[in-house]
Amino acid sequence: MKIIVNVTPKKTVLDPQGAAVGHAMEQLGIKASSDVRVGKTIEFEVSSEDTPAFRVQLDKLCKDLLSNPVIEDYRYTVS
Repeated sequence: MKIIVNVTPKKTVLDPQGAAVGHAMEQLGIKASSDVRVGKTIEFEVSSEDTPAFRVQLDKLCKDLLSNPVIEDYRYTVS
C-alpha cells in the first residue's frame, strides 16, 4: 500500500519560505487568497495491512522521524 505524508509548518510558526513564495506570486500577478505555507511530501510503499496497529506505527514514524512536532503538523493518506 502507498503512504503519502504531508508535513507543513504549524499555523503559529513563522514560515519565511512560504512568505517568499507568496511575495513572488504577487510579483507574478497572482494574489494568494490565504497565507502561503511551504512544506514537504514523503511518499513510500509498505507491504502491510491497514489496521489500527499499523496506524499507531505510522503516527509514531511521522512524529519521531518525518516531522518535528514542536513546529510542524503532518497528515497522511493511505491507499
